[in-house]
Amino acid sequence: MADLRLTHLTYASATKPLATVDFGPSLTVVYGASDTGKSFIAESIEYMLGGSKLDLVSEAKGYSQILLGLELDDGTPLTLLRVPDSNTIHVHWADLRELVTRHSDFDVTAKHTARSKNSLSQFLLGHLGWNDLRIRTNDAGATRELRLSDLVHLSVVPENRMVDKRSPALHSSSANGKTAAASVMRLLLTGEGDVEVNTGMNPGQRRVNKGQISLLDRIIVDLQNKLSTSENIQELRDRHRRLQTAIDGYSRAVETITQQHLNSVAERMSITEELAEVEVRLAEVGDLVSRFALLEEQYRSDIDRLVMVTEAGNLLGFFKVGTCVFCGAEPEHQHPDHSERETTQLHLAVETEVAKTTSLLDDLRPTTRDLRSQLEELIDRRNELKASAARLDADISVTRGRLAPLREDMDQHLEVRSAIERDLDLHQRIEELEERRSQLDGAAATPAHRPADYIPNGALSAFDEVLKHTLEAWKVPSVEYAEYDQYQMEIRAGNRLRASRGKGVRSVLHSAFTTALAHYCREHDRPHPGLVVLDSPVVTYRGPHSDAQDDAPGDDVPMTSTVVDHFYRNMLTFPGQVIIFENPDPPQDLIAQARTHRFGLQEGDRAGFFPARR
Repeated sequence: MADLRLTHLTYASATKPLATVDFGPSLTVVYGASDTGKSFIAESIEYMLGGSKLDLVSEAKGYSQILLGLELDDGTPLTLLRVPDSNTIHVHWADLRELVTRHSDFDVTAKHTARSKNSLSQFLLGHLGWNDLRIRTNDAGATRELRLSDLVHLSVVPENRMVDKRSPALHSSSANGKTAAASVMRLLLTGEGDVEVNTGMNPGQRRVNKGQISLLDRIIVDLQNKLSTSENIQELRDRHRRLQTAIDGYSRAVETITQQHLNSVAERMSITEELAEVEVRLAEVGDLVSRFALLEEQYRSDIDRLVMVTEAGNLLGFFKVGTCVFCGAEPEHQHPDHSERETTQLHLAVETEVAKTTSLLDDLRPTTRDLRSQLEELIDRRNELKASAARLDADISVTRGRLAPLREDMDQHLEVRSAIERDLDLHQRIEELEERRSQLDGAAATPAHRPADYIPNGALSAFDEVLKHTLEAWKVPSVEYAEYDQYQMEIRAGNRLRASRGKGVRSVLHSAFTTALAHYCREHDRPHPGLVVLDSPVVTYRGPHSDAQDDAPGDDVPMTSTVVDHFYRNMLTFPGQVIIFENPDPPQDLIAQARTHRFGLQEGDRAGFFPARR
């Protein structure tokens, strides 16, 4: 039996760190705290395998590429690249786990339609050898090709469907959906596809169909007239990819230049502040230098006047001690009232004042020299700051000049991208309407003979046995009558349908159905991806003595506390690949035997699927 194997899921961007998780070849368990991205990984896997919609969490905004690594049965590596909200999947024959910049080997569409010629479904089912199988879509016997989504729905189970009351076999609740789901189950359990039946319409149905087709044709023409270009969808996607690459380049360039601009502006502000401080200090020091120059001039003027007084006294002899210049009397003969004392005291006073003023002048000179030195340093610093400010002003002007055309070009590219995206959206709506028109074209009224619509008891009993053994291996009690009711299209265990159970039992039964179906298909070489992805298969389970209550009173199946442990240990023996997402820790001995990723805040944990924000 041909299998697929997942190797990794990666979110990549040119501006954000990688978000990636790898999967082992057998059992992989991703567990830990809530709200860390576990369920988002499961939903992303389903989306990458052809899902039509993915609700992006806030942490995923800004990521431009989703990469899903696959390995075919012969070991060939394969990477599927999908841009969020795009219907195109770029296929690479390589194991790529970083931002992809090279051209894809070829492109396929994610959604399979009646007119699809190159879809992911056709590509993978062709490699697995199941591309020629058909299933029935209505009671009249109309058929369509088996799609990858028919099998992914039965092997990849996100949390919202794990506890849903809708049957695990149903893809939708519509009447056509039930017919197709029953046909898929019949194909998987018996290996027999449906045969295309030629049917005709009665006149009333033909009139209704003709009117519907005519209306759809008018709507399709109106949408085609709204297209702004004659390019086909592949050409638009190629141009969109090239534009996105250019926009990413502009974004990086704008970010780099903006950072340079901000750095220059911040440095210019710092220089402006320092220059203001230097100007204030220059004013203070200049004022002090001027004042001290006046004081020095005053000291010199005082000394000059005192010198003139001394010289005049010496010329007149007033400052000589001894014989009186007026009467010639010797000192010992001079009268006590003689002016000797006065003249001598005047001489001493003049000399004392000269010495004092000279000392003050000597003290003033070092201070004046220091202030003049500070003044020169401040003037030099002011000149340096002005030169730096002029250089930064030039840098700011240059970066501003570089940013303007970049932003203008980027805005033009964004406008063109928006136009392309509008055209792509119109193409997608046209494809949907054409698919609906194709369904109306292929709708049938009454078949020539009624096709088989039931599963033979032998095949049904064989599957029921696998389902029962699975529940027994998990030690789930009261399941001796576990079976798949093909008329209700539901699991019956303990004489009650799964839909009537509480969340805990519904999740366990859904997990058992998915696992048993994978086992059965492997054993009987039936179409199946060969992998099982289960999100929260036992997280809502509570034992019979737990204080927690389920959401459905009267759930009387007596569960035991060993179900979780036996569930994990049984999954170790699964012959294909199993990926489980759960909140509680798995058994300790299992961690060493499986590929595990723990998300949370404890030491050694990953913060979550997406790198923690700084």
